[in-house]
Amino acid sequence: MTDERVKRKRRGAGDGAKEHPMARGYAKAEERNQEAREALEPLAEGERSTVVTVGAIVSMLIAISVVIGYATGVEVNGEQPKLAQVVAPTVIMGMMAWGMWHARYWAVLGFQLVLVIVLFSAFFGLVVGASSIGEVIGTLALLIVAGSFFFFMVKAMARIQMPTRAPKG
Repeated sequence: MTDERVKRKRRGAGDGAKEHPMARGYAKAEERNQEAREALEPLAEGERSTVVTVGAIVSMLIAISVVIGYATGVEVNGEQPKLAQVVAPTVIMGMMAWGMWHARYWAVLGFQLVLVIVLFSAFFGLVVGASSIGEVIGTLALLIVAGSFFFFMVKAMARIQMPTRAPKG
């Protein structure tokens, strides 16, 4: 047997009294997670958090703006987009708006995915392409708004996902 295998065998052959530091850290983290879950209040029927409501409105405004832009002949890179390039984001953002308005977990998760794409794109643009102070300020503002949205939606998603609890008593 090699020296390394012998060392591994000895480490695993303890009496179990000495707990591995990772297991102890995991147990503490799980305890904090459980406390956080118990502190959350589930959403009432038909209720949605403010950040999800704002997200639903933003999604619907994006869907409407895409349609209005197409109808008014807005050009992207010198040409008008094809119909499929308008329908796809309009349907996706419209469905997301409907889902968030009805406090659906999948819709909030989808909106967070869009926020992550915006955050990564804005950060990349800040690092690589910002050429004026106006662009830097605008990109930083976008990062702050999208990052705040993302942060506050995490708790909202947890509340949406919660099962309803039986009343204590």
